[in-house]
Order: sequence, then C-alpha cells, then structure tokens
Amino acid sequence: MEKKEIWGFLDGKSEDFSRLSDEIWNHPETCFEETVSAELLCKALEKEGFTVEKNIAGMKTAFIGRFGHGKPVIGFLAEFDALSGMSQEAGLAEKKPMEGCKNGHGCGHNLLGVGSLAGAVGFKRYLEEQEREGTILYFGCPAEEGGSGKSFMAREGCFDGLDCALCWHPGDFNKVMNASCLANYQIYYHFKGISAHAASAPHMGRSALDAVELMNTGVQYLREHIIPEARVHYAVTNTGGFSPNVVQAEAEVLYLIRAPRNEQVEEIYRRVNKIAQGAALMTETELEIDFVKGCSNLVPNDTLCEVMYQNLSNIPLPEYTEEEMEYIRKLSITMPPYAAGMKAKIQAVPKERIAVETRKELLAQSGDPVYRFVLPLGPSNTVVPASTDVGDVSWNTPTVQCQTVTWPAGTPGHSWQAVTVGKSSIAHKGMLLAGKVLAATAIDLAEHPEIIEKAKEELCTRLAGAPYQCPIPPEIRPRSISK
Repeated sequence: MEKKEIWGFLDGKSEDFSRLSDEIWNHPETCFEETVSAELLCKALEKEGFTVEKNIAGMKTAFIGRFGHGKPVIGFLAEFDALSGMSQEAGLAEKKPMEGCKNGHGCGHNLLGVGSLAGAVGFKRYLEEQEREGTILYFGCPAEEGGSGKSFMAREGCFDGLDCALCWHPGDFNKVMNASCLANYQIYYHFKGISAHAASAPHMGRSALDAVELMNTGVQYLREHIIPEARVHYAVTNTGGFSPNVVQAEAEVLYLIRAPRNEQVEEIYRRVNKIAQGAALMTETELEIDFVKGCSNLVPNDTLCEVMYQNLSNIPLPEYTEEEMEYIRKLSITMPPYAAGMKAKIQAVPKERIAVETRKELLAQSGDPVYRFVLPLGPSNTVVPASTDVGDVSWNTPTVQCQTVTWPAGTPGHSWQAVTVGKSSIAHKGMLLAGKVLAATAIDLAEHPEIIEKAKEELCTRLAGAPYQCPIPPEIRPRSISK
C-alpha cells in the first residue's frame, strides 16, 4: 500500500477533522481544565476503533488511545489546551475579543491534537490494509501551557515501552524541528507579613509586597550573572489588595526559569530561592516556596528528523485560493515584517543541506505573506529559546516533530492573530498536511525497523548514560496555576 493512498484516505476525512478542530477551538480550556476538549478527542478515537483509557497519571484530562498489537510501538503526542487572556473572534483581520470568553487557542493546540489524531488514523489504516503488526498509542496530553502534562506523564512511566514518539506544532512555516529547547521550572513565591495602618502605625506592619518587590529587584541583578541563554520571567499574581493605606500582609509572585539543560535550571532556581529568602529577611516576612511544575530540555534525533523531513518534502504542500490569499494579506498587515527573521533561518542552513540556487529561491520568497516551501534541515546543535514538555518524552524515547503552515508568515505564537486564524481553511490545510507527515513517518518506521534501532542508539549517545530524572519532585501534583 503506497503512502499516497493513505494521503487520499485522510483527504476523504478532512471535513471530519476540521469540524473536530473547530469544536475544540469553540471551547478554549486552560491548563488541566480541558474537560470538553478531552472528551471530544476521546469520542473521536473510539469512533475510529481505538480503545481509550482515561484519567492517566492522576490527571482527569489525560488519556491514551490504543490500537493494534506488537512492534513497533509508535506514540502520537496530542495537545488541546488553550491560553488565558487570549479571547478573539475567528476569521477577522482585527483584534476583537469574544464576549463572555476570556481564553483562546493562541498556540493552535485545537489543531495540534486533531492533526496528531489524523496521523494516528492514517497509520491505523495502513496497519489494517497491510495486515501488519504494530501498536499505536495516541497520548492525550493536557496542560502543555503552564502545566507540563507530559512531564507528569513521564514521571509516572507513561512513555515507557515506546519505540518512538511523533508530534507536530502549528506555525508559519513548514519545517522539521530538529533543534533543542529550554528546560524550565515554574514556582510561586508566597510572602506573608503583618497588616497595619500605613499612616498611623506603619512600624507595626511587615509588608509582603515590599518582599516581592525586593525579590524582583534582586533577580534583576542576578540576570547579569547567569548564562546568557537562560531566561527568567515573572508575574506578580497577588499585590496584597488595593488599599494603599494598609500594609500588605500577603503578596506573591510566579516565576518561570529557563535554561538549555535541566541542571542549569536547577542551579538558577537555587540562586533565585536565596534571593527570595533574602527579601524575606529584609522585610521580616515569612516565605513559602511553592514548586508548580518543570519540564526537561528537548533531545533532538537526527535519525528521525531525516525520515520526517523526506516525508514533509515529498507530500504536496497546500494550495490557497484567492480568497484565502486575500485574508492572509489582510492579516499580515497587522504584524511587523518577518522577512529578516526568515532570511536568517534560511542562511543558517548548512551549505551541504541546500543547493545555492535553492537557497536563492527560498530567500526570494522570504518576504511573502505565507510560506509555501519546506525549510531545509538546520543543525541539531542549536537551542530554540522556548520550552515544551515534549522534552520529557524525548528523554524516554526517540522523538521527532515537525511544523506546518497554519498561520500567515510572521504570526507570533500566543497572539490574537494566531487565535483568529485557528478556524480558517488555511489552518485546516496545514493541520491535514501534518497528519499526513506523521502517518507517512510512522509507515517508514514500521517498514524499516532498523531506523528505530538507529534512532535509539542516537538517543543513548546523546544522553551519554545520563538517566531520565523528572524535574518535578514526586510530591508535586498536577494543578492549574489559575487556582
């Protein structure tokens, strides 16, 4: 059975996939609260002949769809959570929040979960038609944004026994993602002081808000003395009320610490803790350090990247109607020019990966409002300044992911533009392309088990004997940071 037959099979189901993605878009649910979205995907899996196990790793919105038996065991990773504060109506070229809704799919996870489903369904069709052995595991992974659901799943051994894992992500270009990314920790720092009248008895009070401000100032000075690849972000989540004549008895700040490797995050975390403790000493307040979640750096796999890249290059890219192009052009006007950033990506591709004429052709398209080419594979020794809990999967099994065009060129992730385009035919076409790439990659791995063995050897080499250690302590339970 040729891959083209699988692509045609998925084309025939495209309307079903689009409707499902749109329905998830209509119910934007955040970190560990994706009850409607998870149920929609579970029902879709059961309809396609998968058995579904729910409430995985202590998370009510985590689940696993299973089909088949024997080797290879291929995992398809799915996400479906939205972002808070990203409310936006669909199909517009202007910012307009939806009434009665505060959340939105600003990272395209409504597309991500369904695209992975399409890949799993396509691979299932292949196994059935060829009467081959093989096990498909579709992992419904909640709370990628702010919760690291996959990290909790990895801690509980959910990915043990996988031969490899496949994933994708919506974006503004077609590319196999063969770089690493940043590990991170997320921590609340709660300060408790003593309230008092700020005019008549300020000496009787101990300000928790002062502690937060002193801590933030200390961390500002720390930034000069950590590795330049690290990132330290914060949000003051409780300022102690809105009465300036009351010394604030409670205040808190939420920190996100990132670095290229887990041990580097741990080192910075310990230093930030000391600054928090110093702020508590200076203000005579009490400090509670409340670890929320963490995720590991991603371990790239050149072996799997080559296979996925060949499939992405061989599948015809979507074509756009004039109506779609007009919408793309209108939306592009709302964003700053992105050509310089894309030119840098193209120039970074090693000479051996791309012919001179091809490079010129791609550079000529770098200013287009939508990218209609596949970006050649770049070096896998680079680090993308972002984080994903896919990293924890990649420590446990060879993992690969691609990106396909679902947005106009230059669309920032976590933006209203990413939300508004999420139900468009443009997004649907990119989602279906991703499903075809995932299915085709799984087929190659089933037909050539030696690729899987080579990928496993590469993973062992990259880890250099280091065992996986989940960055989330065993006593920490999954929870929404909005609670």
